[in-house]
Amino acid sequence: QPAVVQPPGADQLRLGDGAQFSEGLEDRGLLESSTRLKPHEAQSYRKKALWVSGASIIITLALAVAQMTLYLFQFDATLDVLSSAIVLWRYSNAAAVHSAHREYIACVILGVIFLLSSLCIVGKAIHDLANKLLPEVDDFLYSVSVLSGILCTILAVIKFMLGRVLTSRALITDGFNSLVGGVMGFSILLSAEVFKHNASVWYLDGSIGVLIGLTILTYGIKLLIDMVPRVRQTRHYEMFE
Repeated sequence: QPAVVQPPGADQLRLGDGAQFSEGLEDRGLLESSTRLKPHEAQSYRKKALWVSGASIIITLALAVAQMTLYLFQFDATLDVLSSAIVLWRYSNAAAVHSAHREYIACVILGVIFLLSSLCIVGKAIHDLANKLLPEVDDFLYSVSVLSGILCTILAVIKFMLGRVLTSRALITDGFNSLVGGVMGFSILLSAEVFKHNASVWYLDGSIGVLIGLTILTYGIKLLIDMVPRVRQTRHYEMFE
């Protein structure tokens, strides 16, 4: 068979067609998941998103109650609960599973929550550094930190997977929030272990907190910059609401 010769720029044309297709979906107020999933599949994944968000709220509250007895700052845990609650709202309407407008509103709210969360984390970290708080861990805190790290990481992985299938940046963002919770849980243990072997390195936990807070701040700003214009573009597609 003779080789088929592609005209110059054919690959670029295909990429351009794909971009125009995605833009066309947004112009109709739909996410890309509307072309990937059959109706019953979309509803199945929507219910899974609701279940994992509900489980995330329960787990976060339980960990917060356990940590509250350990003088730990709990406002960031409240924001974690709010983050999952926004995802619950996002998928509470079965008819809005592919709604781009609802998705973007959820992302804007999550962006604001991320900004508040970053202020809490950085504020606590700076407070700990200023007061030279030593990373001492007893058996109870060790158990809670390990449990927090493991559970939050598992929740993050599940949210990332569901977010990818549903093409939901809101779910992926909530997954990132859970991942941060897991990293913070493990960072307490790491800091305590390093301090045990080298007492001069007492500032590791606070330094990690500042780094995490600045990362969340950057993510939140980027989310707002990306999503606020899209909310305005899709505001006419509110029939899903």
